[in-house]
Amino acid sequence: MAASVERMCGAALRRSSVLTDCSFSWRKNLSLRKTLVIWKQPPFRTFFTDRRKLHTAPVVRTFRLRPFHFLVATGGGYAGYRQYEKYKEEQLEKMGIEIPIKLASKWEVSLYKSVPTRLLSRAWGRLNQVELPTWLRKPVYSLYIWTFGVNMKEAAVEDLHHYRNLSEFFRRKLKPQSRPVCCYHSVISPSDGKILNFGQVKNCEVEQVKGVTYSLESFLGPCTSTEDVQFSQTSSCNSFQNQLVTKEGNELYHCVIYLAPGDYHCFHSPTDWRVSHRRHFPGSLMSVNPGVARWIKELFCHNERVVLTGDWKHGFFSLTAVGATNVGSIRIYFDRDLHTNSPCYSKGSYNDFSFITNNNKEGIPMRKGEHLGEFNLGSTIVLIFEAPKDFNFHLKPGQKIRFGEALGSL
Repeated sequence: MAASVERMCGAALRRSSVLTDCSFSWRKNLSLRKTLVIWKQPPFRTFFTDRRKLHTAPVVRTFRLRPFHFLVATGGGYAGYRQYEKYKEEQLEKMGIEIPIKLASKWEVSLYKSVPTRLLSRAWGRLNQVELPTWLRKPVYSLYIWTFGVNMKEAAVEDLHHYRNLSEFFRRKLKPQSRPVCCYHSVISPSDGKILNFGQVKNCEVEQVKGVTYSLESFLGPCTSTEDVQFSQTSSCNSFQNQLVTKEGNELYHCVIYLAPGDYHCFHSPTDWRVSHRRHFPGSLMSVNPGVARWIKELFCHNERVVLTGDWKHGFFSLTAVGATNVGSIRIYFDRDLHTNSPCYSKGSYNDFSFITNNNKEGIPMRKGEHLGEFNLGSTIVLIFEAPKDFNFHLKPGQKIRFGEALGSL
């Protein structure tokens, strides 16, 4: 009897052990499955409704699209695209292949003009006035020299520690012998730079680059009356051009010179002439590099500019300094009343100033090669002048030129 009870108790213990092992194994497998499920599935938060379960993404993964992010992304992408287009154009230019003209649409021009370039240019101007520590001047100027290929051997002062701020460095003077003035030609280059275009003015249209034009009247503005020339503001376009020509048999010529950031930033008188009038056009400060000039029609008419008009031995003569991005400051040495890149201005307005007074009937006489003005960074000089029909330019489009070298002669 005792043996039977012992056998029954042993069997019960064995069954209990098996059940315990099975329960432990089942719990272990369930735990492992839960672990695998949790590892595979993202940690969604769950909400229960009467009909179905709703899952929401983790807070960490939520991305909120802000307007600033959108503007930075689109603006950066567009700028990168323009840089790529510019690179392709440079490669085609090096290979001697004519670059196809692709003008900007109205919305592209409006988008570009919406960029606060005037504010940025004023900020850049203030930054240029900040005096740099002596130990920092050489590294900063050396980086600029390396980036833009500046030739400091031509500077009157080669020591970089001499320039207290960027403005002084940009407006550095040259050694007198580094730019000899050509005496055998009637018109010389007023500055260092690159020839964008030149030739005769036809149908009151001027080429800023080959194939891209701007209106002569829009660029110079309505004509003023002087002692020698009588202008009519109600004249037609061709009549406007004809009125600028004061002598029979003469033609109107133009020349566009682009100053790169690494060029000498001062400009000089291109010939012997008298300056009688100054007109200041406030406006945008878009870039004027050759790529943009090929892209935006009437670019020079959009930008801020200072137009100096007068006469030389063959009739009408004008020199226009065109502002650009970071070049809102245009200085004319004999005109202390000129203030460019003002915070407020009326769109389409201009300011006139006459140098001819009761005490000064001649205006401002300028000698060939005499200092005339300066930019704070690279920009553009446009010459429009009257000359006999046998006037010839000694230039090629795209060539580099230096102040004092010949532009053309009779």
